[in-house]
Amino acid sequence: MKQVQFDSTNAICGLTFIALGGFFVYQCLNLELGTAFRMGPGYFPLILAVILTMLGIVVLVQSARVKGEPMGPLAFRGMLFILPAPVFFGLTVRGLGFVPSLFFTALIAAFASQRMKPGMALILALAITIFSAAVFSYALGLPFERFGPWTRL
Repeated sequence: MKQVQFDSTNAICGLTFIALGGFFVYQCLNLELGTAFRMGPGYFPLILAVILTMLGIVVLVQSARVKGEPMGPLAFRGMLFILPAPVFFGLTVRGLGFVPSLFFTALIAAFASQRMKPGMALILALAITIFSAAVFSYALGLPFERFGPWTRL
């Protein structure tokens, strides 16, 4: 009889998805769910949590069938720049406004890649900012300040 061999990387990933999905399913049950036609505040998060849990089950099952590569080194540079970027945006969007906060957030996140040069990072951050302002502020008309109180003289 053959032994079942687990790919530890995929097994850890699958178990993490299942744990997170289960946690969010549990949290969503405290919210009003509603129906498919009259969704409550917990309906959509519950659907996403169930999908995350099912995805975790699929990844866990795949880990038992497919032999993968061992886990490589952690990308500390990516974590150093990607993780603080949305935190920076959240802390500065009310003070700086949408446009400057998004520009600096994109600029911070751009340096997660070792191949990113400062000039290209500026161009990328500017393009993302222009596109996002055009879509969210002008096309969709979302009510937020483009430039906040910290940028006024």
